[in-house]
Order: sequence, then C-alpha cells, then structure tokens
Amino acid sequence: MTDKTEQDHVLIFDTTLRDGEQSPGATMSHEEKLEIAALLDEMGVDIIEAGFPIASEGDFHAVSEIARNSKNSVICGLARASTNDIERCWEAVKHAAQPRIHTFIGTSPLHRDITALTQDEMVEKIHATVSHARNLCDNVQWSPMDATRTEHDYLCRVVETAIKAGASTINIPDTVGYTAPRESADLIRMLRERVPGADEIIFATHCHNDLGMATANALAAVEAGARQIECTINGLGERAGNTALEEVVMALRVRNDIMPFQTGIDSTKIMHLSRRVSQVSGFAVQFNKAVVGKNAFLHESGIHQDGVLKNVQTFEIMRPEDIGLNAKNIALGKHSGRAALRAKMGELGYELGDNQLKDVFVRFKALADRKKEVYDDDLIALMADSAAQTVDDYLQVRKLRVVCGTEGPQEAELTLAIGGEERFVDATGDGPVDAVFNAIKMLYPHGAKLDLYQVQAVTEGTDAQATVSVRLSMEGRIFTGQSADTDTVVASARAYVNALNRLHAGQGRTSNSALMQSAT
Repeated sequence: MTDKTEQDHVLIFDTTLRDGEQSPGATMSHEEKLEIAALLDEMGVDIIEAGFPIASEGDFHAVSEIARNSKNSVICGLARASTNDIERCWEAVKHAAQPRIHTFIGTSPLHRDITALTQDEMVEKIHATVSHARNLCDNVQWSPMDATRTEHDYLCRVVETAIKAGASTINIPDTVGYTAPRESADLIRMLRERVPGADEIIFATHCHNDLGMATANALAAVEAGARQIECTINGLGERAGNTALEEVVMALRVRNDIMPFQTGIDSTKIMHLSRRVSQVSGFAVQFNKAVVGKNAFLHESGIHQDGVLKNVQTFEIMRPEDIGLNAKNIALGKHSGRAALRAKMGELGYELGDNQLKDVFVRFKALADRKKEVYDDDLIALMADSAAQTVDDYLQVRKLRVVCGTEGPQEAELTLAIGGEERFVDATGDGPVDAVFNAIKMLYPHGAKLDLYQVQAVTEGTDAQATVSVRLSMEGRIFTGQSADTDTVVASARAYVNALNRLHAGQGRTSNSALMQSAT
C-alpha cells in the first residue's frame, strides 16, 4: 500500500537536454550539457532525460558522462522501439547510480500508418522491446507517442502490454499539444480505472504547448493521478515548447491549497538555471514569461505600484527570493572591488572561482569605464557574453572600426582571427551592421542564411548595453548566437561570429534532425 507521502509527491522529469535541445537552433555543446545536467541534479530534479544516445556520437558521449557524474538524479536516455536503440541507450546510461531506459513508439492511427504495423503487430513489438529494455535495466519507462490521439480501447491495450513487459513508468505524451485540461485529466483517470496493474506503476504526463495549455494539462493530469511531470527549463522545446518546469513547480507551491502535492525542487535555483539555459541555447526568455520573465515582478500601473508599496501581497503571489531572484538590484561602479563583484555575482547565482573571477573582473571594469552604473541585468549579460566568447573559438573578432552616417556607403574595417590567423578586410554595406556582416562573410565565406537579427537594450539610458541575437540557417539546421556590448555594432559582430562558431563546430557532426523529429 502506497503511503500518503508517496501519493502526494510529484516526480519532476526534466527533458531540457533532450526534448528542449530538439528546439530548432537550441543545440548545446558537450560542456554546456554537462553543466546544465549538474545544475538540474543540484536543484533536486528527480529524473534527467540526458539525451537520445543513438542520435549521434555526441549525444551518446554526453549522456554517458552525465550518467557518470550524476549524484542524486535518475539519469534517463531515450530510445525508439528497436533493439539497437535500446542497447545503445543502456550503454550510455548504465554508468549512472540510478539509470533508466525510456522507450517509445507512436500508437495513434496516424503513427501506425507510418510504421505500417497492424494493431496486433505493434502490440507484439511493444512487448518485445519493453521486455528487452527490462532485461537490461530495472527502471524502464514507456511512452505511446501521440497518446492523446490514440483510440482509448487501443491505448488501454498497449499500456497494459507495456506494464506486463516490465515498464514501471508509463508516460502519456500529448506529442502535438492537441489536448485540453479536462481531457488530460480524463485520460489519466480512464487508464488508472481500466488498465490491469495501473495501481502498481507511475503515470507520467508529457505536454506540448501548441495551444498554450501545456502547464494546465500537466497539472490536470496530476490531479487525476499522474505522479510524474515531464518538463523543461523555460518551456524550451519543439515548436511552441513543452511544459515549463518553473511554472508547474511554482504553481504546486503557490496553490498548494487546491493542489496538495509536493516536489523535491529547490525553487531558489530556478532563476539561475533559467538564465543559464537561455544563454547556452540562444533562446531569450520573453519579458512576460510566467515566473522567470523580466517583467514577472515589475509593476508599472500606478494602482499596482501603490498597492505593492503598502503590501507586496496585493499584486504578487510569490516572492522574488522564492525563485532565487535578487530583489535589491544595487548598482556597482568603476570603484567597486573584486569582493563586491564576487558577492554580487553570488547573489545572482554565479559562484565564481578565482580564475573566472579574474576574467570577469577585467570585463566588469571595462564595462564600468563605459557606464556610470552597472546593474544586475548588466552583469547577467556580461556573464552570457563571457560564456559565448572564449579563447578557443575558431572565429574571434579582434578589431572593428565602422564609418556610418547620412552619406553612404557605410564602411566596416574588420580584423578577424580564423583558426588563430588574423585576417583583415574593408567592406561596405547598407548601414553599419550590414557592412560588418559583409566583412565577416568575405573573411569566412559560408552558405548560411540570416533568419533573425534582434537587438534588445539590457537596461535604460544611452549608455545601456545592447544584447544582440542572431539566427542563421543552413541545410535545415539552425545556429544561434548572442552577444552584449555598449556598442551595438560590436555586439552585432560578436553575435554573428558566435553563430558562425556554432555552425563551424556543427559541420563535423552527423545530421540527426530526422531522427530527433520522431521523438515524443
């Protein structure tokens, strides 16, 4: 008999490194994946889906190393319903103290047509592959992809088959974000009532946000008996994204009166993880994003400001410090020392070692010389820029001078280091940024198309830093870059070069886009 504590506990299954990375342009480096996994482990995530081991050698090695390094979390790998996938997955996760194999197959009529399997043939395949996974690993999760569009009778049949074959977690994916909260709850309730053995396993919910209901669907499933939520930091994921970890965790905490469930997440680490995932993925968090958006705790309306000043609870349902957000936002200046910088960075969630502090301090001083006051958002942008620009980058901006104004053509003189060798070019364009991009392309010819160029001011004022985001596409793959500087043109050059460095690093990798598209 399951005790009440276990009944009330909801497992958090984070798939930022798998489903989140499937978001076009969100590819992370090996080191970035290890870092994010370590932060998730430290935060208290119950299960980390570290990747899709058979997708590429890079994915395999990342999952394998994350498994070796994990301290608390179950480490999970994804596998299709095939012997090769499952065995490759096991080879990667077996090094974890708590490994899990997650295998899946599409069960809706649309997906059955693709596989060309009859209902009976698919049932046999499910039993064989889940049994094989269970023979390798004690902890097996199974997913009927596109479950919310699968006939109920057949869904019950395949879920029962997976349970009999040894799956201890059954995940019910809303793969295309089709369902609504009432349906999400009814589906879990129906399976728990109709499927033999349902009371012996954990039901999970995996929701996509195509109709903007992923978080609501996940919470509805929990109320109906699901005890595992699959989610990602910032809701990162394919198309419109996944259920956002920060949203479900804080919803369960804030509305514990009507949803009396607990998670093991240390919510004070949410903000730092949100910022770091945004930085490494190249996907900025929208200002009005729930919980972690820049405007989540800002009040501009006079009525709201007056109410918050008198009693913060009038217009805030959670405290900034609950998610690790520093509410003070005290400015530093050019006279601030290393101790003050280290303390401030600690408040923002960045624990700097001596060598890293030395590098960041040099950048901080350079920024402080150009700005009167350096605020929290400036420091966060500075850390993002430090992570984006490293001494090991194949392409590096060394010198840049632009000539612009009402009389064209605008001109850019650029010195770029390419593989350690400095090269110079003088180029023109329709505006200073166009001239800079033309110069870069002359020095490093490529076939990528510029899909996005976006500028955002980090803080207010004419001396504010600008964060520039660039998105390139080539041969169906997307590469993003970001940089921040008080000089928008310099930030533009570095962001473009940052995207090209990702393109250069990705050219040697095996293309796995079609394979990744088949995942839940």
